[in-house]
Amino acid sequence: MLVALSDSQSRRDEELWKGLEALRQEVRAVGAKLRNVRPVEQKSKPRPAGSPPRVGVFVDVQNMFYSARQLGGRLDFEKLLEVTVAGRRLVRAIAYVVTTPEVDQSKFVTMLRQKGYEVKTKELRKRIDGSAKGDWDMGMAIDIVRLSESLDVVVLVSGDGDFVDLVNLVKTKGPRVEVLSFDQNTSRDLIEAADAYYPIGEDMLRPIGV
Repeated sequence: MLVALSDSQSRRDEELWKGLEALRQEVRAVGAKLRNVRPVEQKSKPRPAGSPPRVGVFVDVQNMFYSARQLGGRLDFEKLLEVTVAGRRLVRAIAYVVTTPEVDQSKFVTMLRQKGYEVKTKELRKRIDGSAKGDWDMGMAIDIVRLSESLDVVVLVSGDGDFVDLVNLVKTKGPRVEVLSFDQNTSRDLIEAADAYYPIGEDMLRPIGV
């Protein structure tokens, strides 16, 4: 009995150590990325007089996918880009996609690129406790802060309240921040933090499978 208990404790200790080591590596990776982000004090560069505002569009695809599915459809990404750019000069449009080994999303990624998006993918990772991690919150934040120097407008396509601090930070750097998302799945704090909020209506949905 003592041997069995000892073996069980040893396995738990080993799993705990692996988990802590994975966490340390993740913290080091995030720290390395943040060191590359330009200082907050730098303001966005003014655009030439008479030129259209420079806009960057950043799409939280996972957030949009599940919100659209709740309404029985899927987001029309081509129409989304038309609405968010709205006559302004598009500098970057980045779609952040979480992939899983079980689902082939190559056609979806190709479609996004054909519609004018730069696509960044990250594979869903399984933790030792069986849970999964696969969001782009940190990656999106780093990109937006870094690119905000060359933008007049940042369009965040997400309803995730975790972006409130990011929105407040970007506004101190100069750009106007606009949020587009499905109203029923949007953080009220995010709406209040943004300079403008535009709810995505059913006219921007396409039937699933079409």
